[in-house]
Amino acid sequence: MAKVIFGVWDGKVIDNRNRKIFEIEEDPAFREFDEFNPGNPIKAFMGGHGFFIFEKGVHLLDAARQYMERVARESCGKCTPCRVGTQIIASKLGDLSNGNRDAAILDEIAAIAEHIRSTSLCGLGQTAPVALLAMIRYLGEELVAEIENGPGDRVQPCATYVTAPCIEACPSRVDVPRYIDYIKDGKFTHSLGVILQKYPMAATCGRVCVRFCEMACRRTQVDEAVGIKVLKRFVADREKYITNAWFSSYPVVEKKSDDLKVAVIGTGPASISAAYHLLLRGYPVDVYEAKTVPGGMAATGIPDYRLPKAVLSKEISIIETLGGRILYDRRLGQNITIKSLLGDGYQAIFLGVGAHKGKMLGIAGEDTTLEGYLFGVNMLLHINHDYVDRGIPMDLGEKMAVVGGGNVAMDCARSALRMGVKEVHLLYRRSRDQMPADAEEVEAAEKEGVIFHYLTHPVRVLIADGRVSGIEVTRMELGEVDAGGRRSVRPVDGSEFDLDVDTIVPAIGQQVDHSFVNPDEGIRFTDKGLIAVDPNSLMSSRKGVFAGGDCVTGPATLVQAMAQGHQAARCMDDYLTLGRVRFFPDARMSDLVRAVQPMTSQGVSIPIRHEYRVKVRELDPQVRKRMFEEVEKPISVEEAYHEAERCMRCYRVYSVITEQ
Repeated sequence: MAKVIFGVWDGKVIDNRNRKIFEIEEDPAFREFDEFNPGNPIKAFMGGHGFFIFEKGVHLLDAARQYMERVARESCGKCTPCRVGTQIIASKLGDLSNGNRDAAILDEIAAIAEHIRSTSLCGLGQTAPVALLAMIRYLGEELVAEIENGPGDRVQPCATYVTAPCIEACPSRVDVPRYIDYIKDGKFTHSLGVILQKYPMAATCGRVCVRFCEMACRRTQVDEAVGIKVLKRFVADREKYITNAWFSSYPVVEKKSDDLKVAVIGTGPASISAAYHLLLRGYPVDVYEAKTVPGGMAATGIPDYRLPKAVLSKEISIIETLGGRILYDRRLGQNITIKSLLGDGYQAIFLGVGAHKGKMLGIAGEDTTLEGYLFGVNMLLHINHDYVDRGIPMDLGEKMAVVGGGNVAMDCARSALRMGVKEVHLLYRRSRDQMPADAEEVEAAEKEGVIFHYLTHPVRVLIADGRVSGIEVTRMELGEVDAGGRRSVRPVDGSEFDLDVDTIVPAIGQQVDHSFVNPDEGIRFTDKGLIAVDPNSLMSSRKGVFAGGDCVTGPATLVQAMAQGHQAARCMDDYLTLGRVRFFPDARMSDLVRAVQPMTSQGVSIPIRHEYRVKVRELDPQVRKRMFEEVEKPISVEEAYHEAERCMRCYRVYSVITEQ
């Protein structure tokens, strides 16, 4: 475990310079800082809140120079202090590193740095000088000594990284401040291009993303989070005919030989993302889909009132636009197998088979063959493809109980109302604030008339004449905090009561259906029934077979699935061209950034005028609950400009000095 010799972070000083290394106590907060990559120790770390020195002999001037040079490159140029000041500081640090022995320059640097910190208009300029100012204040003598000793072999191995809290919160690491900057400038096509560098389903994500970025938005320290999701939808809807490849960070190269063809299984978000990034890298890609329409859980599990199928289909069509093929009615484990695909010459396979198999409640009287018992994912499939797409009627009865607290449960409950169910009860065993569903979806369900029963747990399925007639439930109460950090729940004795319902819909999660694989194909599963993969490469136990999305993580979010598809494509590219998966410095830097978050203040020190977020227009709850028309309406250009201006551009620059 790394030991701090000296450090300053958020004003807190750690000074162990007068102690021998074995006398310094180990701090679990720095367990990530031993090595940058195997065999390469981390010597120093700098960021927007300070710095840490882990080894003696770090050349401070060079560390500061490399850090400030990256800061200067990242300055947007819209305010003079940051645009000009960072360039001057980087230049002066370069002069000192190259032999200028005028130590008084340090005072000039400190004055400029303080001016940048106090007058810059965005988070980059406000935070970037902090580490340099702390270094001059606390290690001034060491800096002067380096200046007086003159230049030496002082260019140290250094990795730099630019991010923001919203970027780090996003599984796909979309550069949120950058695409919002382009909206401010009226460059909507460029804004969409930033998103398309990470995934092709911008309009889809702009409708159904759970907004990890907004949860991390520092604007909440002032008023409300920036409407990042609605801005994404705005540019995606407006620029719908843009070719994704225009903005790829690796433009489509000359098509690779068919000897390097790749098979992608499934057309869900993970598979589409993997295919997209492989195609942009020039690989011949065939996508195999078990159904007759693409989309995976995005098509099966998300109702039209949240995600119109025309939007999803348009974005999936990019696969064929880029030269890929989508082959329908090809179910893995039936008319195709892993073994047959490898035998057909595919050099790598991506498994994006999802987790579509419903979980039983595990209560008395439960029987999947009962009339009136329907798994949540199956119910949504029938509604989306049989009723909405083809007009085939469904009888769900007059009263329904949906069991669960996630987004699938919300979709089932809200869809049931649209199918004519008069009374929909949602049962959740914990409290409202513990519910994993998106808060916006919970609020929408409440407005539409779903009846919520919190701290309520099913105990028995009631049966009459061979079909569901009701459900017996018990009240729960909160107990002590469990190992996972949540308060436990326990049943309240004597609190049982019955609900008269015609249909019971378990929506407590899904699992992977293992029928896609034969025992001799070498695919291993975890104790939870998920495909076992290497966390860095996403390669399964079968060489050349990769996997990602819900079949690896368990039921998660669309943006998490797309992120894994991107990761898998990058690793498959390495596997096919290099025979190994490379070390990715940015991914490692992200680990270090997360490691310092617990000791990092997220407060806003610069005064910001209150400007509340744009309110998205919605269909009236009493009208929309009887139809599947999209509920949320797009924002206007004027509203997009207003919302974009609320972004505080909280970029942070980080750097590490390493041994090699």
